[in-house]
Amino acid sequence: MELLIDGLKKAIEMIFTGNPEVFAITWLTLKVCLIAILISTLIGLPLGILLGLSRFRGRRFLLLFINMGMGLPPVVAGLWITMFLWRSGPLGEWRLLYSPTAIVMAQVLVSLPIVTSLTSSAFQQINEKMLLQIKALGATRLQTLMILVKQSKIAIVAAIMAGFGRVIAEVGAAMMVGGNIQGDTRILTTTIVMEVSKGNFDIALALSFILLSLALMITAALTFLQQRRRFS
Repeated sequence: MELLIDGLKKAIEMIFTGNPEVFAITWLTLKVCLIAILISTLIGLPLGILLGLSRFRGRRFLLLFINMGMGLPPVVAGLWITMFLWRSGPLGEWRLLYSPTAIVMAQVLVSLPIVTSLTSSAFQQINEKMLLQIKALGATRLQTLMILVKQSKIAIVAAIMAGFGRVIAEVGAAMMVGGNIQGDTRILTTTIVMEVSKGNFDIALALSFILLSLALMITAALTFLQQRRRFS
């Protein structure tokens, strides 16, 4: 208990004393996570809607592949990204390994299947009678899509929150492709692991409180967006 209190005190001290390294690590964490979940959302939502509403050859196999990706171990994702970005890899000439961009790529790889699969599940549950009723009223395809997105808003935001939860908690892939380089690719999760390995449990706890606060604020904002009209 004393260790937890010391960690909380250390977190408050780091924040209010304006520790530049902590602010840099926190800002980089927030930036890469938001970029990763934005990319996953922009790709995953349309793909999930397509898989949920359409019927085409190979759809079940694609759904199986995406659902399998939900359980993709982060270290495996990190390994694949590393092989692609290595000097002898297909994207080696871009020199992105051990950069924030590489971390974003790894986080997209682990969060995209979650956003896509949960969105697809939500749209598969839409009642066919509702679709027929919308068509009977003369709605265009775009109007139909907007109505269905509005009806599935709670599930869509839940998919985004699940994807965000995966990226902000990710450490294995980020450590592998980012290298945890001070001032460049060091984020909160990798820093916590490093401090624990050094025996600095008070600093690790302090950073964990900062990470939890960050996750709480983003999740609270998404929850407000999800529920704001439900009880109005």
